[in-house]
Amino acid sequence: MKASILFLLAFVLLCHPSIAQTAASAPSTAGQIEKFDPARDSKKDLQHAINKAKDSHKRILLDVGGEWCIWCHRLDSLFLQNKDLAEFMHRHYVVVKVNVSKQNTNDAFLSQFPKVAGYPHLFVLNSSGKLVHSQDTGDLEYPKNYPVKGHDKKKVFAFLKKWAK
Repeated sequence: MKASILFLLAFVLLCHPSIAQTAASAPSTAGQIEKFDPARDSKKDLQHAINKAKDSHKRILLDVGGEWCIWCHRLDSLFLQNKDLAEFMHRHYVVVKVNVSKQNTNDAFLSQFPKVAGYPHLFVLNSSGKLVHSQDTGDLEYPKNYPVKGHDKKKVFAFLKKWAK
């Protein structure tokens, strides 16, 4: 029953033109997670993030992945379930989702960064858009034999703290 209600709510929100447009253009903030959108222009999104990062004295966090990626959803869920983690991220970073999918591989945009081995992948940039760090998120997961699959909050927090200004 819960799944049906959530699906219906998501369907209504995504299909209503004014809500869908607002959601697609709204920046990600604590308490909400922006989706990976193949229609987005990553180059423009990065330029917008650079302007915002310079004004707010933050770093930029590029979150590379896709809606097809279970590990991307697990990382998003970590932030949704841990307000302190999400608030820290948004206090120190301007977050940009970079879609990689059949509809939009973003090859030209991603060619300026080191090769990505898996998804999600995180790039930390300074406020001018220069690469500071490339992070394979597999290193931020619980061990393979751990009873829960997903990213370890302590490891993700340590990563965010290490690369924040």
